Amino acid sequence: MKTSEKSKRLSKKAEEKQKNVLEVLQTHGAKIYEDLNNGQFPKFSVPSRSVSNIVYDKKLRQYILGNSAALRSSRNSSQLRSFTQLMWLAFFANRLTKEKKSSTLRDVYYSSQAFAIEFEDQGESDNIIVDLEAVLSKPREDFHIFPEERSSIFGDLNIEYTIPGYEGKTMNLSNHPDGYSIGPSLTTSELLDTSAEIVIAIEKGGLFTRFVEEQVDKKFKSIIINTGGQAPRSTRTLLKRLHDEMGLPIIVLTDGDVYGEHIAMVIKSGSANAAHLRELTVPDAKWVGVWATDIEKFKLPTIPMTESDIKRCYDLQKDPRYQEGIWKKELDVFLRIKRKAELEAFSKYGLTNITDKYLPQKLELAKSI
Repeated sequence: MKTSEKSKRLSKKAEEKQKNVLEVLQTHGAKIYEDLNNGQFPKFSVPSRSVSNIVYDKKLRQYILGNSAALRSSRNSSQLRSFTQLMWLAFFANRLTKEKKSSTLRDVYYSSQAFAIEFEDQGESDNIIVDLEAVLSKPREDFHIFPEERSSIFGDLNIEYTIPGYEGKTMNLSNHPDGYSIGPSLTTSELLDTSAEIVIAIEKGGLFTRFVEEQVDKKFKSIIINTGGQAPRSTRTLLKRLHDEMGLPIIVLTDGDVYGEHIAMVIKSGSANAAHLRELTVPDAKWVGVWATDIEKFKLPTIPMTESDIKRCYDLQKDPRYQEGIWKKELDVFLRIKRKAELEAFSKYGLTNITDKYLPQKLELAKSI
C-alpha cells in the first residue's frame, strides 16, 4: 500500500474515532436538554468506583466495575458542585475533541478557572476526569486529555504518525539513543514493522539507558521500554498494542520489592483505579524479576523493608490476583526475608552483569512461565 493511501486510511480511522467520541458526548448532552425541556432537574448517572463495586473478572483477568451507579443530580444541593464540574468537563472535552486540541491533566485544572469552575486542587479535578471516563466508558486520552509523560521507548520499530500535521511521516524508534517519549503522537501512530521478537519493560530510567548502551535491543531482538516506575496509561496502551497488533511477548523487569511486583501486575491485569477501562492490560505479560527469591539466589545487596512495605505485602495477599503462582510465592518470600533490592544491586558483580548474565537467564526462564 502506498504511503498516501495508507495515510488516507489512517486519517479516516482517526476521524471515525473522533466522531464516535463526539456522538457519545452529544448523547449525554442531549439528555441534559431533555431533562430541562421536561421541567426536570438535569442529572448524570455515574458508575460507582467504590471498593465494593470493583470486582476481579477471572475471564478478562482484570478488575472491572460492577453494576452499581450513583445519580448525580442538580436538584441535590450537596451534589450541585460536582454535577457542575462534570458538566463543564464534558463541554471542555467536546471542545478539545472537536478542535483536535490536546490538554494535560494540569492544564484542565487551570482551564477551569477561565470558566469560573472551582476545583479545590488538581486532585479534585483529576477525580472528575475519571468520573467522565466512567460515564462515557472511554479513556481520557480519547477526548484528548493526557498526563505528563515520563516513560520512553527504544528499538527497531517503524511507526507512521497519524496526528494532524504529521500524517504519513515515518520514524524508526532506534534513531535516538535517549529513546523517544511515549506520548499521544506515539501511542496513536500506526505500528508498521519491527525486527524485534520481544518487548522488555523496565522500571528504572538508569537501567533503560544501560540497556541501550549495551545494545540489548540487538542482542535479544527486543524493544526496550522505560516505564518510569508505575507505567503511565499511555505506556500500558502502547504495551498492549505491541502485544496485540505486533504479536510481541511482554517481559517486565522491576526492582526486587513489593512495589515492583505490583508494577508488573498492573501491566498484566490493570489497577482498581482504572477498573472502568478495558484496553489497558496485557494478561499474558510475564514478570521475570527481580524476585524475592533472586535476592537470595544472587546474594544481592539489600536494604530492610519498611513498615509500609510489609503492610503492602499483607494488603496484596488479600488481592485475588496474588493467590497463586509466582505472585503468591514471591510475596511470601518478601515477608520471610523482610529485605528488598534494586535492579542496580547487580552492579556488585560488574556494570554489565545484569545484561550479560541475569537478563539472558530470565528471558530463557520466561519461555516456561
